[in-house]
Amino acid sequence: MLAFTLASLSGNLLVVFGVFAFIIALTGIRYIPNDRVGVVEKRWSRRGSVTSGLIARNREAGYQPDVLRGGLHYLTPLQFRVHSVPLVTIPQGRIGYVFARDGMPLQPTQTLASNIKADGFENVAEFLSNGGQRGPQRKILREGTYALNLAQFVIITADQLYFLPLEDDDRAVITRMATIINDRSGFEPLVIQGSEDMLGVVTVHDGPSLGDGEIIAPVVGNHPADSDVFHNNFQDPERFLFAGGRRGRQLQVLVDGTYYLNRLFVTIELIHKSVVEVGFVGVVVSYTGEIGADLSGTEYKHGELVLKGQRGVWNEALLPGKYAFNTYAGKIILVPTTNFILKWIRSESGQHRFDENLSEVSLITKDAFEPSLPLSVVVHIDYRKAPLVIQRFGDVKRLVEQTLDPMVSAYFKNIGQTRTVIQLLQDRAMIQKLAGEEMQDRFAHYNLELEEVLIGTPTASAGDKRIEDILTQLRVRQIAEEQVETYGRQEKAAIKERELREAESRARQQQQLTESEVSIVVQSNQGKAEYQRALQQASQIRALAEAEAEKAARIGIAQAIAIEEQVRAYGGPQFQLTQQVMNRFAEAIQQSCVDVVPKVVIGGHNGDGANGSGSSSVMEALLTMLLSDRMGVGLTTTTPRPANPQADELRSQIRRSIAAPKST
Repeated sequence: MLAFTLASLSGNLLVVFGVFAFIIALTGIRYIPNDRVGVVEKRWSRRGSVTSGLIARNREAGYQPDVLRGGLHYLTPLQFRVHSVPLVTIPQGRIGYVFARDGMPLQPTQTLASNIKADGFENVAEFLSNGGQRGPQRKILREGTYALNLAQFVIITADQLYFLPLEDDDRAVITRMATIINDRSGFEPLVIQGSEDMLGVVTVHDGPSLGDGEIIAPVVGNHPADSDVFHNNFQDPERFLFAGGRRGRQLQVLVDGTYYLNRLFVTIELIHKSVVEVGFVGVVVSYTGEIGADLSGTEYKHGELVLKGQRGVWNEALLPGKYAFNTYAGKIILVPTTNFILKWIRSESGQHRFDENLSEVSLITKDAFEPSLPLSVVVHIDYRKAPLVIQRFGDVKRLVEQTLDPMVSAYFKNIGQTRTVIQLLQDRAMIQKLAGEEMQDRFAHYNLELEEVLIGTPTASAGDKRIEDILTQLRVRQIAEEQVETYGRQEKAAIKERELREAESRARQQQQLTESEVSIVVQSNQGKAEYQRALQQASQIRALAEAEAEKAARIGIAQAIAIEEQVRAYGGPQFQLTQQVMNRFAEAIQQSCVDVVPKVVIGGHNGDGANGSGSSSVMEALLTMLLSDRMGVGLTTTTPRPANPQADELRSQIRRSIAAPKST
């Protein structure tokens, strides 16, 4: 019974132990989702715990270097602890920064950890065995998804922090690092657009320091054919430092493009490109580079000229254009190559304002006047001599104020002492020409070309009216001379105007003169023609008149003979006269419609006892003359007709012609 009991108890213990062992075995199974990884922590080990660092490289107790990927995994129960962490995802166009918790310590000259031999961050064992260093890493993470051991690495991105908390203040430290990166715009690549005409000045925060006397780090090899020194424009810090790169502001700049840079390794300052406009050249004064040989010659004692890239004033100026010039490594001094004007006039200045501090030259003339003389000088600088000018004076404005101003002022002061004010006014052209010739050599001594000297009108100082009085007298004198000249010219003009008007009048009357001359000829011809016609008409009229006269004579003679015969037939001439009178009287009474016998007869006598009616007297006289003729009583005594042989002959011819038969 006891044996059965012991056997039964033993069997139960085995069952319990088996169940317990099964449960223990089940606790060793781990499931990791595919979007996560498992960081393994070993609780104990026969090899003991990690003696240095964080990661157990030799399977000691501690965080193991390898991670568990998605799926089922079996680990010794109670010996391992698995921390499930997400995969690290870097979005497109973003940058991730890595901080290593374990590895080799940093060197005194280092600020970022180096991992030259490590292929990446996903193999922690390889990272540590190949000399990977702890701290912020020089290498960055580009776009993609990474299965990283977040116990060893802290990943900082713009959107999320990837890490396995080990201490309470871990998040605060990592957040401060993320803030620094964000302030430097380090989560995004650097983009320099060509349209902005900017360039990036690079400052490296890691690597060996600059040597004595150096203010800017020189350019290191970056040609693609030389893979040992090619650092791809600071995007590969390891190669940059391996090629001899140093910390500090770099001589090399970044131009247009996109750059994925570790902003803990470098910082970028954007500045404008240097522009040399048309009409200028840029003289470069370099603050860095090796010490070069002097190219200015032994006779030039004012400084040295060096080759391009060496420290000092470059012997070749930059021609017009845009340059990616690092203004921290030197400066570009613009020198005009076109003609520019320097004005010794207080209220005016040239386009380049080199003369903004110049004023009129104060003179003392031969006649003790103290006028101020305004000047303008046209100057040209040969672009090949521009480096000499800068090397000698520093800049053009300093040349003008420290050299040209005293030289020009002294020259014209000497000129003023040898001439009066009036001579200064009247001889201005000659003085200009003389000054231009004499000062050319002086300007050439300073590597300048004098083009022209222009002199203005001297002006008096404030309150001094003596020069104005002289000018007034000169004006009056000149006006008088001009008036004399004007009057003489007006006289000539009047004569010319009179001649012109006469010529114009002749021209206007020329047509009428021509027409009148032609008219005279025409009228002369017409007169001659009319004269000939008149002669012909006169001959014709004469012939007609003679014919008419002969005809009239013949008719008259015939009428006379006929009347004579009628008279003779009717009782003689007295009867004929009486008859004609009565006929005329009867025609007059008929036309005037006067009554022959008055309707009312008013009787009366005049002073002589006769009737007062004149018309009755006339009628009575006519009737008396008619009755006396009819009765044969003569009122008067007739005288016999005198003999006229010619009339008798003509009368005979008419009678014969009347008696002769008419011919057809």
